[in-house]
Amino acid sequence: MSGVQTLEVGPDDGDQRLDRWFRRIFPHIPQGRIEKMCRKGEIRVDGGRVKSSTRLEPGQQVRIPPLPDGEAPAPARAARISEADAEMMRKAVIYRDDHILALNKPAGLPTQGGTGQTRHVDGLSEVLSFGYDEKPRLVHRLDKDTSGVLLMARTRMGAKALTDAFRARETRKIYWAAVAGTPLPKMGTIKYGLVKAPGHGRGGENEKMRAVMPDEVRHVEGAKRAETDYAVLSNLGGRVSWCALVPITGRTHQLRAHMAELGHPIIGDGKYGGSGQENLGDGWGAQLGGEISRKLHLHARSLTLTHPMTGAVVNLIAPLSDHMAKTWDTLGWHPSDVPADPFEEATF
Repeated sequence: MSGVQTLEVGPDDGDQRLDRWFRRIFPHIPQGRIEKMCRKGEIRVDGGRVKSSTRLEPGQQVRIPPLPDGEAPAPARAARISEADAEMMRKAVIYRDDHILALNKPAGLPTQGGTGQTRHVDGLSEVLSFGYDEKPRLVHRLDKDTSGVLLMARTRMGAKALTDAFRARETRKIYWAAVAGTPLPKMGTIKYGLVKAPGHGRGGENEKMRAVMPDEVRHVEGAKRAETDYAVLSNLGGRVSWCALVPITGRTHQLRAHMAELGHPIIGDGKYGGSGQENLGDGWGAQLGGEISRKLHLHARSLTLTHPMTGAVVNLIAPLSDHMAKTWDTLGWHPSDVPADPFEEATF
């Protein structure tokens, strides 16, 4: 058993979550123990109580309570990554240089682990080190059922710069979605605030975001301002439309909740679109029938950013996931028929 220690956060460790920093230094301490020490105030940063998710800054002093020796039983090793998963992850890479890496994340694969989630991008990214000592780091996330561009950093300095860029909204993300009906007007901005509504399960499962009128956000506890730009790129008989969506803010489930509140839920969205509601052309109901309704039709099509080291503008584009490509083919929609950024094309 060690004694109390005080460690300084190094210059390359800035903007890292406390629990990840802790596990890197003390790999034999399980996540649950770290969270418990934070709750009890045994781990402190600059003398103050912190959460396991607190982000550290260079120069901060972290108090480490007495810990069991490294010879103590370590948590179970993570399951070995199968060759099929390793190949899937490598094929998902759409961009790589010395500092950043981008994936076309498959639909159905969580970005990070959670309750009941043992197979996720963060864990599988060990196969994407490509000669580096450490695996790439997540700097943002996509929902489990959303496919498309997912950016990662290959160095600590790159991770801090990219995280700062996302936080300062210096990146531009464009999503493609198939939605019920046709939104009117065909280009606009959705400004409903969002607040988390508790789930009905014993552990709070199935929680979702509830829309709040913009002028009521300040009066609703926990509500946050949210803003989404949308543009209709094509439509089919008023029953289904191809939309481009840009999240100006980055709230949980923002695009899904906003489109549902607008009356045009994303196809295949059982959480916000109603799993039993068929869309007959009036704009409500996230089902079109057959296989199309079985999977969420939301894809992070492109991400534009300034490279954290070179300063060059990088535009990352992810091909449609298999199920969305099949839907696009069925509906006669072709990616080459629309501009890369319809919000910048005045004539579109």
